[in-house]
Amino acid sequence: MTTTASTPAGDARRDVATISLIGLAHGSSHFFHLLLPPMFPAFIRDFGLSYSELGLLVTVFFVVSGIGQALAGFVVDRIGARPVLYGAMACFVAGSLAAASAQGFGGLAVAAVLAGLGNAPLHPADFTILNRRVSPQRLGHAFSVHGISGNLGWALAPVFLIGLNTAFGSWRAAYLGCAVLAAVVLALLVLRRDLIDDHHEAHVAATRSAAAGGGEHPMAFLKLPSVWLCFSFFFWTTVALAAIQSFASPALGRMYGLPLEATAFVVTGYMLASAAGMIVGGFLIDRTERLERIIAAAMALAAAMLLLVASGWLPGMVALAVASLAGFGTGLAGPSRDMLIKRAAPPGATGRVYGTVYSGLDTGNAMAAPVFGALMDAGLPQAVFGGSAVAMALGVLSASFVGLAVHRRRLALA
Repeated sequence: MTTTASTPAGDARRDVATISLIGLAHGSSHFFHLLLPPMFPAFIRDFGLSYSELGLLVTVFFVVSGIGQALAGFVVDRIGARPVLYGAMACFVAGSLAAASAQGFGGLAVAAVLAGLGNAPLHPADFTILNRRVSPQRLGHAFSVHGISGNLGWALAPVFLIGLNTAFGSWRAAYLGCAVLAAVVLALLVLRRDLIDDHHEAHVAATRSAAAGGGEHPMAFLKLPSVWLCFSFFFWTTVALAAIQSFASPALGRMYGLPLEATAFVVTGYMLASAAGMIVGGFLIDRTERLERIIAAAMALAAAMLLLVASGWLPGMVALAVASLAGFGTGLAGPSRDMLIKRAAPPGATGRVYGTVYSGLDTGNAMAAPVFGALMDAGLPQAVFGGSAVAMALGVLSASFVGLAVHRRRLALA
């Protein structure tokens, strides 16, 4: 048994196990993005809260997560990703218990803060472990699975919460179920901790050697233009996604006169198409050196489809299908995006770079909803799709500059 670990088959099994475990953790983080929204109607009924107050809870979550994500990268680089991952899951347990015992807005705000703290370190911790543990030939597939698991987490949360609420007749019971779910994931991470150990001796020695030789300040990576270009890429692509997730359904209803029963499936269709795109995208990474070209082609395709929907020229059900299929383009770009960031990160700063870059997700989520909500209130539903397409185009521009910088650096090293 001990010899198989050094064989190709043993390496493959170990990689698959690590990828699966990190995928489970990442899916859990996306699950807890939606800890509170599925129960908004119950909070209105029981606590008399307004939609503005409930929307503030979402903002609290993403502000805490965004600030925490940028800071968490430094913690990951200093103490390792594994203990940070344990802390994240513990925060999800605490956030679920806070929601289950909430007596009003204050209690729900505490739950939002705890869930945001739990979500903050997931991306820097996940990608640090994947980059250090998974064999290079399977890294593209690892990024693909990582993205798909996040989509599945989003899809599971409303079903899980509403299902438990219906079964037990209590939203508090549903949140106790969420606490149990997070505790089970934490237990699995602890039991299989050998699979997510990111402190290999070779890596630690290389990192210390780089630090001793260069003597760079821990904040030196913030001077790299590629880091902020990656941040802007995540910001724009998240703005596009937030527009679709929050307002595609009512926008299609207003533009094309489709019933809610039909338009409610547009987000599900978009996320399923995105998951399919991620699977394909995992195979494309090894076939090209210039990853920004894959990103540009995939997202340009998605933007063109959304502009077609915004035009109002399509039959209603065709527009719904086209809007859903646009998710394939964004999913296709996902694995190449994550690999591009890996290439842009300087040695020894993986956690810090991923933490800073992925905080663009939280910033985009926090800012997009009010803007697109105002456009809907102004009677401009087509702006949801048009604005999403423009945001994708700006994301392509950011990715192109990152790819150019990475390419130039490689040429200089060669």
